[in-house]
Amino acid sequence: MPIRVRLAVMLAERNVKSKELAEFVGITEANLSLLKQGKVKGVRSETLERIWQYLGCQPGDLLRYESPAHTEETIG
Repeated sequence: MPIRVRLAVMLAERNVKSKELAEFVGITEANLSLLKQGKVKGVRSETLERIWQYLGCQPGDLLRYESPAHTEETIG
């Protein structure tokens, strides 16, 4: 997936525990863990807003777009 979630990095930089953030946001620690691993297909905007609010960061601090590697096709 070309969108990289940097939630684990942001938690470490701010010395915040996943449990604290999950409680503030109103989601389970399990769902927060899936988000940290980038294993979710979608996230409610309210959830992102609460995360940004608690961590005092901007969307670009948490989410990064990484262009997929371009591969050359060989015609045989």
